[in-house]
Order: sequence, then C-alpha cells, then structure tokens
Amino acid sequence: MRAMVLRRATTPLELQEVPLPRPTDDQLLIEVEACAVCRTDLHVVDGELTEPKLPLIPGHQIVGIDVASGTRVGVPWLGWTCGVCAYCKSGRENLCDRAKFTGYTLDGGYAEYVVADARFCFPVPREYSAQEAAPLLCGGLIGFRAYRLCGGARRIGFYGFGSSAHILVQIARADGREVFAFTREGDVAGQQFAMSMGATWAGNANDAPPEPLDAAILFAPAGELVVSALKQVVKGGVVVCAGIHMSDIPSFPYSLLWGERVVRSVANLTRHDGLDLFERLQTLRIETARSVYPLEQANEALRALRAGEISGTAVLTP
Repeated sequence: MRAMVLRRATTPLELQEVPLPRPTDDQLLIEVEACAVCRTDLHVVDGELTEPKLPLIPGHQIVGIDVASGTRVGVPWLGWTCGVCAYCKSGRENLCDRAKFTGYTLDGGYAEYVVADARFCFPVPREYSAQEAAPLLCGGLIGFRAYRLCGGARRIGFYGFGSSAHILVQIARADGREVFAFTREGDVAGQQFAMSMGATWAGNANDAPPEPLDAAILFAPAGELVVSALKQVVKGGVVVCAGIHMSDIPSFPYSLLWGERVVRSVANLTRHDGLDLFERLQTLRIETARSVYPLEQANEALRALRAGEISGTAVLTP
C-alpha cells in the first residue's frame, strides 16, 4: 500500500510503498477513506513529542471501511490500553501508563490501510461523509472532553480557533452558551471565520472580551495564553489546556489564580468520551470546515497548518 512515512523527526514525510498491515484477532483492517491532520501530528513530525515509533505512519483522525464487515468506523488517538492498571479500572484509561497512541506509537492513517484495535474504534453516523467525520475523531473528541470540563460555564473563551474550536462552538451554541474567540494578533481572517461559525465575539489573544469569562479552553499550544486567560476568567472559573504539548507557562502573580480559579489539562480521551460525542451527534448536525489534500501532499498540509493557513481542518484522502 502507499503511505506517508516519517523516518526521522524534523524531516519531511516520504511517500513509500509498504506492506499491507495484517490484523491480529482483536484488530480490524480498515481501508482509509479520510484522515484529518491534527496539530498533534505537527508536534510528532517537528520532534516536540519525543518518543514516536520510527519509522512511523502518522495520523489519528481516521475514517474508513472495516474490510471484514463493510461498516464505516472511526479511529481516534487512543489506540490501546492495558485494562488492568488503577487508571483503567477507575474509568481513567486516558491516563494509562502503558497506553498506545494511533499515529505516534502505532502506525496511523496517512496511508491506504490501517489496523486498529476493535475496542477503540467508533461507529460513524451515516449522516456524515468520511471527510466530514474525520475531524471529529480528535478535534471533536478532545474538544468535547475539554468542553465538558468547563462545567456549567455560560461564557467560554476559545484561545485558538482551528479544528477543535470550530466544532465545539457549534455544540456550545446549541447548549445556549456564548463563545468568545481569541486568535493570533491581527488574524482578521481567523476572527471572521470564528464569527461565521457562531462565536459571539472575536479578537486578538491578549484583548479583553466585552464580558468576563466563566471558563476558557486553550487550543493554541502557547503557554503564555494561560496567563492571558486567567486575567479574563471570573472567580471560580476554569482554564482548560486542551493540547498534548504546550510551551512553558511563564510565572504570574498568585492574585490571578486566587479566588478558586483552576488551571487544568486534558490528557487524551476515553472511549466513553467518544461514545458520548457520537450519541450527541445523533441529534446535532455538526458542520466541519475542511481543506482536502491528496495523501501524497501530506507535507503541504502540515506546512499550511504550521503556518496558520488552514481554516477548520486539513483532511487527507488516499
């Protein structure tokens, strides 16, 4: 099969012919229809996540057809857990120390076929095409987990408005909440995109919103935004860091944290998160903005994402 292969961090992916993967008894062989490109893929390729399997086929937002059954399934970032540790047994499999991750420690979906543990595959609603559904498998899932950690917040700030944010703003609006979008300084196109997707307000990352925030979600991997968000969150509010990688958080005065404000991270996802999101999507139609690239242009898709040129999500098709 054809696959885009990472041989060494910080080098371009290589289009190669590789052996068709063979599933074990607990795996599915999936013909890939679409694989969305995630910022985590950038962190892997750019060497910021330092322990990938090499050589590696990246990609963890996969939608495809199970060859054995002919059914459409989705494959997320969390690809395997041990099932026996304290985390797994307490409903926190996302924290399993032995977990394996699609497109990082397991080969992923920048290819024509992929194998995946059947337990960690999700049924994809028939109403969604493969290209529409692919961004839901991480941008949607991780975003949904972060969103739920905001509790009952009515006014939520989204710092960074890309793949996750443009999905989550639709869920938040359906729940009667207001979203305030913060983008890079002077990113007028990004702010207009946020407004078009349902944001109440959009501005620069260090601007003050017209109203104080009850919570904030940081999708951008910039540690200084934790401080920016804390300045805008009311007492008792929460700042949720949704990325797997972030630059260092600078020091800040305790007064910004005082008043029972909370800063917390989101680590991976659980299968329960996925089941809950796809159940929600049975009654809520999400529109995903996409830029589609052929598989062999994966490096160009990654470059565009790195440069902030993607509105919504880049999606690869074999």
